[in-house]
Amino acid sequence: MRRRLRELGYAVGRFPSGSLNALVDVPGVLVGHRTLAEGDRLRTGVTAILPHGGNLYAEKVLGACHVVNAYGKAAGLTQLAELGTIESPVLVTNTLAVGAAWEGGLRHLLDQNPDAARDRDTVNVIVGECFDGWLSDARALAVRPEHALEAIAAASVDEVAEGAVGAGTGTTCFGFKAGVGTSSREVEGFTLGCLIVSNYGARRDLHLLVGAAAADAGDAPEPPAQSGSIMMVLGTDAPMSERQLRRLAARGTFGLGRAGSFATNASGEYVLAFSTAHRPAHRSERDRDEFSFLRDDSAAMRDLFEAAAEVVYESVLNSLCVAEEMVGRDGHRAEAFPWELLDAAPCLRQG
Repeated sequence: MRRRLRELGYAVGRFPSGSLNALVDVPGVLVGHRTLAEGDRLRTGVTAILPHGGNLYAEKVLGACHVVNAYGKAAGLTQLAELGTIESPVLVTNTLAVGAAWEGGLRHLLDQNPDAARDRDTVNVIVGECFDGWLSDARALAVRPEHALEAIAAASVDEVAEGAVGAGTGTTCFGFKAGVGTSSREVEGFTLGCLIVSNYGARRDLHLLVGAAAADAGDAPEPPAQSGSIMMVLGTDAPMSERQLRRLAARGTFGLGRAGSFATNASGEYVLAFSTAHRPAHRSERDRDEFSFLRDDSAAMRDLFEAAAEVVYESVLNSLCVAEEMVGRDGHRAEAFPWELLDAAPCLRQG
């Protein structure tokens, strides 16, 4: 059984981790997966993140997105950028399944809201993606809308699975098997959690993560190194505006840099951030909403920015450390990440 970074005796940064050290440490947040691992050709799935367990369309949360390199096929991000609210589960799947996952998320919201999509009301479903075509037959279009619905239905406050589950079932990182990774921090009385799906980097890029020890990583066959991607989702109960959440998302990029990404040409790096502190209503008789937010120059904001880098970095490493070796489409193999390389990682310390 593969183990998480902290179980291996390593630590990241200066902030304490949450009770479970996962995105679901943020009160009210739920995570669910639907994994498709069939025969020798399917290694894919859907991951669903629900900022709360209620009706997200009726009670939205504030959110934002930061895009490092936009070589991706994500859905729903332009309205998120414009309005600063999230009104659907955040779904992650494979690149060719964005449409199917979007339909599943839409059906979930329509079932909950009989008046949605009537007159001028529309529905904004957010879907991110990573391409898993090295280990899975992406052309089979195996992910269907019902799989997104099943991931949403499976979402719980206890879900801390990592590695080859959900959207991370067929992904790789630095040529090794990776997948879903998650972590959290307690900051100034608030919780900041992260969930990522890692799918970037080539074996030759390992020096960016672990220094000169990369020379010992072996020369086993690996996915083509011309592309890759990562989806990063940050959630917090700190009272932050959509502008502040966009700034928080941007700080996650520094953790990705620690984790060895330099955003190659054909890669997509997306960071979504949301706060559960306020729930703007879809409809209200009021002419205004009055919310309070952290000051930009507060100690909490400074520490949340620092913690954002920590949780992204640790989540990437967890995605590598937990994932087992996998054989998939056409006999393609992704080896398990060799833990001993972490001894040379410049941003880690012994716990």
